Order: sequence, then structure tokens, then C-alpha cells
Amino acid sequence: MKKIEAIIKPFKLDEVKEALQAVGLQGMTVIEAKGFGRQKGHTELYRGAEYVVDFLPKLKLELVVADDQVEGALEAIQSAAKTGKIGDGKIFVSDVSQAIRIRTGESGDAAL
Repeated sequence: MKKIEAIIKPFKLDEVKEALQAVGLQGMTVIEAKGFGRQKGHTELYRGAEYVVDFLPKLKLELVVADDQVEGALEAIQSAAKTGKIGDGKIFVSDVSQAIRIRTGESGDAAL
């Protein structure tokens, strides 16, 4: 099993969700986040005063998938979240040693 963590632009959530559903994945956790990378924020004016917005709004998606679903999930996220502009986000993949469904006690791939 693998855990996929993706940082994306907030307005891309629906497209990413639909792309993941199209490849047969349904469960994910969505967390509102703020951050920056090379984008480095921007300046804004508020009541005549200029200030720097360092942390930009992002969404962090987390999903755990079976090993045979990883490539499909990564392609779906990349294609749906891409705008071609700086700040599109990042995807991280890590190993998951165990998963347990609390309701039934199922473990491993069956718990997904």
C-alpha cells in the first residue's frame, strides 16, 4: 500500500476528485493548508497599506491506495491539477505498512 499526499490549488479540487473517481478511487481526506514554494507569495493593498501575503491557500489531499492503483492515481492527480503555472503543487508517495478499518476490523488492502 502507498500513501499519496498531494498539495494542489483549491479551485482544482473538483477536477482532481472526478479524475480519481474515473480511475476507480473513492476515498480521500482533504485538509485546508497554507504554504509557498517558488511562488513566494505576493503583495496586496488593503486600505491603502501594502502588505506581503507569504502563505498562499492550498489544499492537501491524502489517500491510501493499493500498490496496483498508484500509477493511475498519480496520473489522474497530475493531469487534473495541472495549470502549467507556478504553484501547481507537489505529490509525495510513501509506503504504508498497515491499514485497519475500525468498523469491521479488516486489515491490509481489504481495509481500503
